[in-house]
Amino acid sequence: MKFIVNSQALYKQLQSISGIITNSNTVPIISCFHFQLEDGKLTVRATDLETTLVVTLDVETASLDGLSQVAIQSKLLLDILKSLDDVPLTFTVDDTTYAIELTHSAGKYSLAGMDASVFPAMPQVEGTVSVSMPASALVSAINKTVFAASNDEMRQQMTGIFCQLSPEGATFVATDAHKLVRYKRSDVKADEQAEFIFPKKPITLVKKILEARREEFDVTLSYNRTNATFAFDNVFIACRLVDGKYPNFEAAIPKENPNKLTIDRVSFLNTLRRVGLFANQSTCQVRLSLAENEIVVSAEDIEFSNNAQEKLPCDYKGDTMDIGFNSRFLIEMLTNLDTEHILIEMSQPSRAGIIFPVNDGEDTSENILMLVMPVMLAN
Repeated sequence: MKFIVNSQALYKQLQSISGIITNSNTVPIISCFHFQLEDGKLTVRATDLETTLVVTLDVETASLDGLSQVAIQSKLLLDILKSLDDVPLTFTVDDTTYAIELTHSAGKYSLAGMDASVFPAMPQVEGTVSVSMPASALVSAINKTVFAASNDEMRQQMTGIFCQLSPEGATFVATDAHKLVRYKRSDVKADEQAEFIFPKKPITLVKKILEARREEFDVTLSYNRTNATFAFDNVFIACRLVDGKYPNFEAAIPKENPNKLTIDRVSFLNTLRRVGLFANQSTCQVRLSLAENEIVVSAEDIEFSNNAQEKLPCDYKGDTMDIGFNSRFLIEMLTNLDTEHILIEMSQPSRAGIIFPVNDGEDTSENILMLVMPVMLAN
């Protein structure tokens, strides 16, 4: 097995899929890349047994005398490629020992390969249904929800992103019971109803790969009861879905919220960042004191005698009230919105606040709701 490939083109592709690789003492082969040469194309596969990432790239002067596949230690290969200039790199694999020789005009490197026949097989996702969506829509859905997913492995269903597909549109949801994001797209439609939970790790890798390409194209999402795949450009990703039923998130969203606050998002965000520095480090509590045309944001840490207070102009319609929130949660939510103004709807200090972006009359295919639970204030 022999082929020539551009070193930096290969490095870029390998780097994009290397995030799934884990060092395993029980299954050493999954710390490798699986290389397969066929019809002048090099297919490289990486897996952690739950998720498989595949990229395909063109090679030059390929020769398939003997082996057509080999497993190569990922870390060593990436380290070599990272420090190389943009040069043609020749791979020569010994059919018997799996030894690999890398050569270019100024150097030669020898490294051990492994028998690729023991590499985990490509998952077969049978009986699938597919839907196509713009890459930017998928990236936006992930960015605006994944930060709200739980890290509690005891509640496995809440560690991923819940997806509902229908002929009317798509809904993506994430929650950790303290905060919740519901993101809807009217321009992503499926022929039939479906719902499933994406694991956080593979969906985050999908986002990173899409963002690195910086261009618009369609992504084909295929799914069945246990697996989902993403296909675009020269990339194919397959992952096992999270098993179980997602919580009834709609029941957690208050329906009657007569107190409405409209405020400049960036000004509010910067105030929260400053005032939040003075909050108790365990609760991160900030107090919002709401009146007709003004909001006072304050925080204190009694243990260290720290306190801060800032006033901001706003448009507030409702009862005068004080309500407490975790400043870190509010900062995360406002950072993941991009409109000039936001609307916060509330009912009373003991119930959740709901944040909406104010689109200023713009026609948009996305609909975003963010919910944050209050922190009880001391008198």
